[in-house]
Amino acid sequence: MINMDNSSTCDSHFQILLLPPMYGIEMIVALAGNIFALCLLVTRERQNWHTGVVFSCNLAISDVLYVLTLPLLIIYYIKEKNWTFGDAGCKTERFLFSCNLYVSIFFIMCISVNRYLAIVFPFFTRSYVHPKHAKMASVLVWFIVIIISLPVFHFAGTQTLESKSTLCVSCQEKTLAVSHFKYTLFLLVVGCMVPLVVTFASYFGVIWTVLQNQNLTVLEKKKVALMVALVCVLYATSFVPYHVLQTWHVYLKSMGIRKCWVYDSYQVSKGLATLNMCLHPLLYMAVFDSICTVCCGRGSSK
Repeated sequence: MINMDNSSTCDSHFQILLLPPMYGIEMIVALAGNIFALCLLVTRERQNWHTGVVFSCNLAISDVLYVLTLPLLIIYYIKEKNWTFGDAGCKTERFLFSCNLYVSIFFIMCISVNRYLAIVFPFFTRSYVHPKHAKMASVLVWFIVIIISLPVFHFAGTQTLESKSTLCVSCQEKTLAVSHFKYTLFLLVVGCMVPLVVTFASYFGVIWTVLQNQNLTVLEKKKVALMVALVCVLYATSFVPYHVLQTWHVYLKSMGIRKCWVYDSYQVSKGLATLNMCLHPLLYMAVFDSICTVCCGRGSSK
C-alpha cells in the first residue's frame, strides 16, 4: 500500500541521528540492570519473597522481554526508517512496547499501594497481605495489560511510501484514524491518569505517615524518599509526556492536520518512555535489601 501520511512528509533526519544511540544505551543499561536484579532475586531473595519482591520480579521480567526487541528499532532507524521485519514483526514490536509500558505503570502502582499498606497499616499488612495475594494481583495486571494492548494488532502495521521505504506505524489505515484516536484517549485515561492518581494518592498517605511517625528507621525513610523521587521522575520523563504527545499527535492526524514539531516530539517521547526500564533497577533498591547490600555495601538496619 502506497501511503502519503502527513507525518511522512516531516524531516526525520534528527530521529535517525538521535534514536539509535538512545535505544542502544537504554538497551545495554536496562538489560544489565534488570538481569542483575533477577539474579539477586533468585540467589539472595529466594527465602524472602514478600509482596514487593513479587511485583518487582514481574517488572524485571517484562523489561528483559521488551529490551530484546530494541535491536529491531535500532536497525529500523539506522536504515533511515525502513522496516524490514515484515508486517507481523511491526505489530508484535508495537504490542510488546505497549505491554511493557503498561506493565511498568501498573506494577509501579501495585508497589506504591503495597508500600502504602505496609507503612500506614503495618499490623493489617503483616496479618492479611501475603505473597500469594501479590501473585494473584500480578496475574490480574498481566491479564488487564494484554487485553488493553490487543487492539495494537488491529491498528499497527507497515506502510510503503512512494520512495519504496517501509514504515512501521501505530495506525496503518487512514480509515482507522478516528477509532485509533478514541483508543489512544482510552489509554491516556485508563493506562496513565488512573494509575497516576492511585500511585500519588498512595505516596501522599505514605509521606504523611512518615512525617508523623518517629518509629520508622532512617533506612526506611530513605527507601520511601528514593521510591517517591523515582516515581516522580518516571511520570515526568516517561509516562506523562508520552501519553500527552501521543494523544495530541493522533488527534491531529485524525483531523488531517500536520504539525511536524508535535510528531517529532512524540517520536522523542517514545525513546523517553523506554527510559523507564533503565530506572527500574533503582526502584528495586527501595523494595529488596540485597541490591542495597551489593551496591552500597550494607544491609538494612532495623
